[in-house]
Amino acid sequence: MRAVGLKILKNKLSEYVRLAAAGETILVTDRDTVVAEIGPPRAGRADNVGDALLAEIVRKGWLRPPITGKLKPVRKPVTNWSTLERELSEDRADR
Repeated sequence: MRAVGLKILKNKLSEYVRLAAAGETILVTDRDTVVAEIGPPRAGRADNVGDALLAEIVRKGWLRPPITGKLKPVRKPVTNWSTLERELSEDRADR
């Protein structure tokens, strides 16, 4: 575990991000007080940013994932073809 001040972190951010990606935890300090940690992603964290954000929203309960395995209800026709054709012809005759 390393500690780094804000000014040095700002100047060498990519270096510290590479260390975190390799598994090391970096403590970020401001005037010798730890204010943040940079570390590798937690186990179970998605590789894709969009997937990770979506997973976080589901964990917080803001969104429920879709229920799989259920079939969509069969759509019933509103009317039969002959009635529909007749009504269309009547509507078009007015033009």
